Amino acid sequence: MTHDLLEEQRLHLARLLEAIQRCAWFLHQSDGKLEWPIDAAQLEAQKKDVDLFETLAAINERFAKLQDSLASAMRHSALLMGEPTDSFLKVLAFFEKQGVVESMDDWQRCRMVRNMAAHDYATDYSEIAEHFNLLHDLSKMLFQTARRLLDICHRLIGIEPASSDFTNEFERIFA
Repeated sequence: MTHDLLEEQRLHLARLLEAIQRCAWFLHQSDGKLEWPIDAAQLEAQKKDVDLFETLAAINERFAKLQDSLASAMRHSALLMGEPTDSFLKVLAFFEKQGVVESMDDWQRCRMVRNMAAHDYATDYSEIAEHFNLLHDLSKMLFQTARRLLDICHRLIGIEPASSDFTNEFERIFA
């Protein structure tokens, strides 16, 4: 029975790693539809462009999903590595020491930027442009974090994504 529970937990992490690859790829694809940086004048001139604002909404959502998936996988992999998981700050500190997360401050910045969008319905196009330019810049850090997390899970506990459905697409992000 204990072996089955452990195997279930390993499979759960493998599924989380696959979800990370999928989230990263979709975020990267949405991000690639736009010319960066975006500016307030462009947004104001295209304020009724449904495709543009659907792409921006997708970037917002996919950024949040990627960070949430990374957080879940970090907590779960730390548990399987025998590390303390009673607080997410301990999990972050562990992965910072392992070189997976560049800095806890950067992680928290990502969290703050995405949370601002969830509660802010601004119509100030300069604020909207600044927000999305920040998400664009911070996405690169999340992509690198994802790559390093997948690597450490493979090296230390031998766990890979549950399927290779998004492996090639995920690797193309870094090409």
